[in-house]
Parts: sequence; structure tokens; C-alpha cells
Amino acid sequence: MTQHAAYDGPRGKRMQRERARPARGQRGAALLVIVIGMFALVLMAALALDVGHMVLNKARLQNAVDAAALSAAKTLDQTSSTSLATTAALAALGLNADAAGNGELAASYNGGAMQVTVQYSSTLPPFTPGSATGPYVRVDATGFDFPPWLAEVAGFSHLGVSASAVAGPSPTINTACNIAPLMVCGNPAVGAVNLWGYSLNAPQVLKSASPGDAQVGPGNFQLIQLGGTGADVVRNNIAGNYQSCLTDPSTVQTQTGNETGPVAQGLNTRFGIYTGSMTMAQYPPDVITTAESPALTVDSYDNIWQGSTQITSSNISTIFDYQDYESEEGIPADYTYQPTSSGGPGVFNRRVLSVPVGDCTGTADGTTAVPVLGFACFYVLQPVTQQGTTDYIIGQFVGQCDVDGEPGPLPGDGPGPYIIQLYHDPGSGDS
Repeated sequence: MTQHAAYDGPRGKRMQRERARPARGQRGAALLVIVIGMFALVLMAALALDVGHMVLNKARLQNAVDAAALSAAKTLDQTSSTSLATTAALAALGLNADAAGNGELAASYNGGAMQVTVQYSSTLPPFTPGSATGPYVRVDATGFDFPPWLAEVAGFSHLGVSASAVAGPSPTINTACNIAPLMVCGNPAVGAVNLWGYSLNAPQVLKSASPGDAQVGPGNFQLIQLGGTGADVVRNNIAGNYQSCLTDPSTVQTQTGNETGPVAQGLNTRFGIYTGSMTMAQYPPDVITTAESPALTVDSYDNIWQGSTQITSSNISTIFDYQDYESEEGIPADYTYQPTSSGGPGVFNRRVLSVPVGDCTGTADGTTAVPVLGFACFYVLQPVTQQGTTDYIIGQFVGQCDVDGEPGPLPGDGPGPYIIQLYHDPGSGDS
């Protein structure tokens, strides 16, 4: 016999529908939870984006302030003028602010909202503001405010970052890298304090032409051995291939022979001149390759001339010298080759060489070991001719080393070879 479920009528159906339908209060609570969750997600995304925004602008400002401090310290080192150094700092900061991608930084700096102070100290550490001569510089930038991208939903109407940097001369370089395979002779009696007898900004023959340099010994032309001997080694090393370092008080071994072709082919890459096996991909040019015309010449006494005028430290400003080179470093329109940072092949300071200063007393014929007194930095004034009687290298002795090096542990202002470098700013937690 078939059984049928009892029929409750309309009331039973209504009760079943009510049990299946969620309560209005539960639906409202669920909607509230969803809204809160979505707001939390939006808030987290906003904070993440704007924290990244702040970090990016902090890095941009720090880079600009670092460049400003280095520029000021370099200018102060060259001119002893804090007024000119401050001008250089502000100019460098402005150039960095105006670089592509720094729109917010440029708006804050150029609009006057950012406050920039430049201070000078004679000691480090501590950095004590108020020195009239430096040599240490602090650049401090505050008030770089910018609107948030999304953090307004959390009540932030603006964001802001600050940065500072300290720069100045390093200690005398006792370990020098990026060495050129050249040597100049110094006076050990006067020492580094008196720059081994050299005058700042004076022109100097860095490699002799025939018949060789009597200071080093017959058969030597101021070339030294770095990592080997032979024409290929000389060519590549003088182009900038030698990567190891020399340490005072080590010795260097002289390299006999004039090596006219290898010297010209290697050194001239720094001027964008490529001959033989040299290529721009291997050895990039300097960003500025301007040189004098007519070219400088050297007499039998190693005096340097342009036409009938002898060039010395007192009149070297009449030719395109290191100060002219530095003044054009910040002007892209003056570059012969745009720098690698802008997509070009040029590299800054390729024309600045770190050269060992040797104690040439007692040197003899042929290959000989020469004690190293220190390291001097020279700016190369012109390319080399590939002729044995005129293949001299002429440099200008400069007061700072803008080349790779490893300064000692404590600050000092020379007077030996040194670099202008950044220091940790004790007044800033992230400089």
C-alpha cells in the first residue's frame, strides 16, 4: 500500500520558506564586513604605493644632495672659496632636480618650497658648522613635500622627505687603483707634504720621447710594468685595462723601450681615437675630448710649449686645462660624447690618470725596480702622436684624485693625492 506524506497546508510551506531565508540582520552584518574588508585592502594598497612613492623620492633627493655635496667639496678644494662652493652645490642640486623623472623634486626645489642649507666644517668628526674655509661640506635639504597618490583615504594630505650629505677630501691615498703604466720621478727629501716637488696645476711630461728620460735611466721612457711586459700589455694598460692596485711603499718595475705605437693606440682611446685593435666597446672615450690646437710640444729639457710660449702653472689657464674640463662636466651641450647614463659611450674622468711617483735616485740601465713614494693625479692635456720623437704624454698635475682608490680610515686634507668623497653624516641616519 502506497503511503503519502502528511500535508500541512499553507502554514507548513510558509514555515519552510522562512527557515530558508537569512535574517535581515545577518545580511547587513555580512555587507558591513565586506565593506570594511574592502576599505582595509584599499588602505593597505594606498599605504604600500605611497610608501614606495616616498622611498623613490627619498632616493632622488639623496642622490641630488650627494651630488651637491661632492660638487661643493670639489669646488672648495680648487678655489678655497665657500661662496663659489655654495654656488656649485646649489647648481648641482638644481641640475639633478631637473633630470628626467624628477618632476616632483624639481617642482619643490624650483618653486622655493624646499629649504637647502650648505655648511662648512674644519673637522670631521665631529662636523662643526661655521668654518670659513672648510674643507668639509654638509648639504641639508628639508621641506620636500609632495601629494600622496592614494593615502588621502587614510587622512594624509601630503608626504615629505629630507636628506643630507657630507663630502670632503679623503686621507692621502696609500693604495691607488686604475693605475696608468707610467711613472714620474719625485723628490723624496720634500715628501708628500710638499707634493714631491711638483706644483699644483703645472704641466708635466708623463712619458718621454726619444732618447728617453735620464732621471729614470737610459733606455727607459717612464713606462712601468703592470701585470706583464710586451706591446699588448702596454697598449691595454694605458687604455685602462689594469684593474689591480698598487700600495705604498711598494716598488714598480720599469718597462724598457719607447713603445710608440702601443702608447698612442692605448692612450688615445680616452680621446675617442681608435686605431689598431682598440675599440670603443672595450675602452670608452671621455665625455670631453677637447684639446689644444696647435698642439703642445716638449723641448729637450722637458719644458712644455705652445708655439713660442712656454706653458707653466702660472699661465696654463690660457689653454684648455683641467679647470676648463671640470667647468664643462656639468654642461651636456659641451660633451663630445654623451655619458653612459644618457645612453652614450662617454665616461667621466677618463682623462685623469693615477700615476706612481718614484724615487728615481740610483736607477740604472734597463729594467730596474723603483721605490714608490706615493701616487699623483694628472689630467691628460692632449692625444699622443704616433712618432718616436714626439710621442710624449703631457699631463697637468691636479690637486685631487677623481679616480678609483682606497683612502685610509681617517679623514684628512692631504696634501698628498686624495679623492673627494662622501662621508657618513652623523646628523642624519641615512646619509
